[in-house]
Amino acid sequence: MLHRVEQKVESITTKAEYYTEMLINFATEYGLKLLGAIAIFLIGKWIVQQIIKLMRRAMERASVDATLISFSSNVVYVALIIAVVVAAASNMGINTSSFIAIFGAAGLAIGLALKDTLANVGAAVLIIFFRPFKVGDFIEASGVMGNVGSINLFSTTLTTVDNRSIIIPNGALIAGNIINYTGNSTRRIDMTFQIDYKDDLRLAKEVVMNVLQSHDKILKDPEPVVAVGALERDGVQLVVRPWVAVEHYWDALFEITESIKLEFDKHHITVPFPQMDLHVKRGEL
Repeated sequence: MLHRVEQKVESITTKAEYYTEMLINFATEYGLKLLGAIAIFLIGKWIVQQIIKLMRRAMERASVDATLISFSSNVVYVALIIAVVVAAASNMGINTSSFIAIFGAAGLAIGLALKDTLANVGAAVLIIFFRPFKVGDFIEASGVMGNVGSINLFSTTLTTVDNRSIIIPNGALIAGNIINYTGNSTRRIDMTFQIDYKDDLRLAKEVVMNVLQSHDKILKDPEPVVAVGALERDGVQLVVRPWVAVEHYWDALFEITESIKLEFDKHHITVPFPQMDLHVKRGEL
């Protein structure tokens, strides 16, 4: 009986030593890999957070819409975190090729299903980086004009001068020409006036130039231009080209037009209107 007890104790001791040795070997083999994977994840996560902070800061300096900043940051963060997790798993000896294949197949399926939507997202990215316009600019695109009210991931909203909101898909927006009227600090006003052939041309040019030089919104450099544009059927065309700060464009246009008309009246300079002279000849009876 005592011998059997001793055998059982010896067997239990042997099994305990075996399992202990196996546990030590496992901890020795995979412990460092696990610690390495944890270090890769923590360090990678910190680097991703710093990248996202720099990205958000750059987009805020570029005056990108807040909604677009938030969405783009989240998408980039998720993509980078997935890359960090895959790198950590690979360090532990896990075969990650299957994960990459699954992510690739899922991405392809989503891309095919949402190709039109993703085209708008791609267009939004182009708008962000190339900045043909920003929020607050007055632009003409897709056959409409207005102030840029907001830019999101899928569309851009314009507010027209009569306070209508027009939503344009980003893909359609960049597919055509974009005219940014407020992209530069100064802008030229293109104006034309007509005077009668009987009026004094030199006096008319002098009157117009005096109006331009006395107006406080007209820039001295570049100098305004007043010249004869054409000799038309109804009168002499005067081309007037003053420069203004872009924010004063409309005010200056309306004020100068009114001032020139009043000055023409004061100096008896006629603005002709289309007319036809009809000569009736009486035939002999």
